[in-house]
Amino acid sequence: MITVQGKGVSAGVGIGPLYFYQRAKTTITRATDADPEAEWARFKGAQTAAIEQLGALAETARADAGDEAALLFETHQMMAEDLDYEEAVEALVRGQHLNAEAAVADTAARFAAMFAAMDDAYMQARAADVRDVSRRILRALTGTAEGGIDAPGPALVAADDLAPSETVQLDKAKILGFVTAGGSASSHTAILARTMGIPAVVGVGGALKPEFEGRTAIIDGTTGAVIIDPDDETRARMEKKREEQLRLQRLLESLKGQENVTKDGRTVRIYCNIAAPEDVPAVLAADGGGIGLFRSEFLYLGAAEAPGEEEQFLAYKRVLEAMDGREVIIRTCDIGADKNVGYFDLPKEENPALGLRGLRLCLAKPALFRTQLRALYRASAYGRLAIMLPMVTGVWEVREAKKLCEAAVAELKAEGIPIAEKVPLGIMIETPAAALMSDRLAAEVDFFSCGTNDLTQYTLACDRQNNDLGRFYDPHHPAVLRLLKLVADNAHRAGIWVGVCGELAADLEMTETFLALGIDELSVPPRSVLPLRNAVRMTDTRESAPRILADLAASRHRI
Repeated sequence: MITVQGKGVSAGVGIGPLYFYQRAKTTITRATDADPEAEWARFKGAQTAAIEQLGALAETARADAGDEAALLFETHQMMAEDLDYEEAVEALVRGQHLNAEAAVADTAARFAAMFAAMDDAYMQARAADVRDVSRRILRALTGTAEGGIDAPGPALVAADDLAPSETVQLDKAKILGFVTAGGSASSHTAILARTMGIPAVVGVGGALKPEFEGRTAIIDGTTGAVIIDPDDETRARMEKKREEQLRLQRLLESLKGQENVTKDGRTVRIYCNIAAPEDVPAVLAADGGGIGLFRSEFLYLGAAEAPGEEEQFLAYKRVLEAMDGREVIIRTCDIGADKNVGYFDLPKEENPALGLRGLRLCLAKPALFRTQLRALYRASAYGRLAIMLPMVTGVWEVREAKKLCEAAVAELKAEGIPIAEKVPLGIMIETPAAALMSDRLAAEVDFFSCGTNDLTQYTLACDRQNNDLGRFYDPHHPAVLRLLKLVADNAHRAGIWVGVCGELAADLEMTETFLALGIDELSVPPRSVLPLRNAVRMTDTRESAPRILADLAASRHRI
């Protein structure tokens, strides 16, 4: 028996023979004296064929995983005809006289490397999407067939990595699970596996060996374990775990459409965090009540220049329309600290976590902020928009931001551009200063959302990206929880609601505590919606709140 460890990205246990995905090899010839017009025509023909194939894949995805999954391939269609991508190919074909295959391969490598080099995990995962779309165009150029697995029956699929299109084209009835050497939890293939309910493990690396072909294996999509040639005891234990997980999943699926109400009748909003419009399908599939944190910086990361008003407007509008009347809270540009872009020309900071970031950057660059605000208010006409300001420490910052909001609204109205009558404005509570000033801040805004990642970092003086700090970075620390209680109390006195959008919101061990503290909304990754709904419905705050608040008052640790 051999056990290797990866990262579980789609819960469930898969048991069966392991077969490797076989790709037909695409041979790329390289010419530097090609006829530019002929090669450009070849590229345009292959591009059109790829777009048509992606349309067919969208329909396959719609049948297997619903309308939301189909949106991924509709997005790939847009990537295939992206102007930046197309212009890069054209420059190589017409400017350097490269043949179409070489131009597409070089462009794919350049764009994929650009995404892979970014700090943001979501943007890094887009490198795989560029490669997937480019491979499809190359197959159309070279006449190469699609890949597959040579298994006699249902099997676990192994690969170096799997593109979304490769995932969808496999017969779902014959797939027991996925295991890949590379990949990440934020890859579209991982998202598709979760949507399709197929166990998946990624990041196994070189431990995934060709000699495992055809051998019995077990993958655990929760723990990330991959077991080759399991003994009888291990197999029996994992089969029992699989049955229990299936039972729990059936229970969770039955909660779709149900209310997030505790046993004693308290309602809690469960929203979702997203990083880009492509994440909306997962929100809808999970039955999220809205979007509690849309990280708008995805538009800025990886771009050659700051996104314009129209580009931003179209992205926000797309999300609002897709959410079909559910609330969407968009966080304004949160660039700085661990997320930076070269075109802002920001000076090097000794401690960027305490530097020019979030709202500070927006106030320092009012023209940049004005562009985003105009795009946001224009999009407000297409759904239930709320705007949220990050990295607030005092009242004057909020008042300054509100003046810029009012100016943007006045401009749009003077231009006759329709906007929503009311767009709620909120702030993130992620600094101790904001928490301590929350009584004053509550009078200025419509809601609070607590970013527990940064609130923990700043409260405990712990760099949250420093893995060596271990247990010192403790979001359960009484100091953090006392600040959350203070914020909730001040919010409710002012008649506004308070949420939590940090990673801690999805920690089911903390659900009772959040309810006891008075939190009204929890914003979590889509996959956490149903487990969190189940935890809320199992809670009776009449019993738990007095105990939890007494523990907090006594500063008992890890309540």
